[in-house]
Amino acid sequence: MTNRTTSRVLAAATALLALGAVAGCSTSGAAGADPQRVDVVAAFYPLQFLAERIGGDAVHVTNLAKPGAEPHDLELSPRQVGQVTEAELIVYLKGFQPAVDETVAQDDDAPVFDVAGVQPLLDASAGGHNHEGEEEQGEEQHAHAKDPHVWLDPTRLAAIGDQLAQRLGEVDPDHAADYTARAAALRADLTALDGEFTQGLATCQRREIVTSHTAFGYLADRYRLEQVGITGLSPDVEPSPQRLARVIEDAKAHQASTIFFEALVSPKVAETIAGQVGAKTAVLDPIEGLAAGSGSDYLSVMRTNLQTLRTALSCS
Repeated sequence: MTNRTTSRVLAAATALLALGAVAGCSTSGAAGADPQRVDVVAAFYPLQFLAERIGGDAVHVTNLAKPGAEPHDLELSPRQVGQVTEAELIVYLKGFQPAVDETVAQDDDAPVFDVAGVQPLLDASAGGHNHEGEEEQGEEQHAHAKDPHVWLDPTRLAAIGDQLAQRLGEVDPDHAADYTARAAALRADLTALDGEFTQGLATCQRREIVTSHTAFGYLADRYRLEQVGITGLSPDVEPSPQRLARVIEDAKAHQASTIFFEALVSPKVAETIAGQVGAKTAVLDPIEGLAAGSGSDYLSVMRTNLQTLRTALSCS
């Protein structure tokens, strides 16, 4: 267990011990605040998007990850532990946020919906460019590591939405038909989005994308792109000098015009590589969270990503 993972586990344990101080207290926005609606806790933004679209006005959704914060590093406050404990449904992705995993694991009967269990997750190396004999980039890139960023394939997100509707219907049978109908409407929107990506990326001069970390394996796999990640699955892992050299070599060989970084992570490494390659930098958003005050949603950010990719890859 890494020092960072240990600190997350300790933080979750500390929050659980402190829960007694807040148990039974009414807190604005907490799970349980509206007895007329199903209290859903979503671990981070894409799951909030799903729960709100499918749940509609029959649910109250609490997102554990604050806008503008990197969700991997989430540490739960005692109040948030209380929200998880009181929730009628917890929507999370096991393995993505250790603090959430630890809190959920405290109760064997917790009402959970683990989106990682809907379809098999891709290997961490899927959609990527590998060098023979290259050392792995941190422990998350071991042979059996899985990529959690499943929501970047709209077709997989639609499948998760269908299963979430079924799970909500089990919690709230009176509105089961409504959940199913809203999931069908969401599937139609996601199918349309998938068609836009398929058509928009069908004919491009380049198909290799150099990204700040390997969050785009599902997108690359779905739309026949090739991802070169500067770092591994965790955005705060520092790339080795050898890795930087190989990424620069690849970027030059494929005449990459753009090095992508993400909104919630520092662009410094991407800017360094861009300077070496003579390329530009641009934001490619993994949609792990929205910026504070953003008026966007999953669909609009994905469409912005599509336009960014089309420009960078010279798609006709």
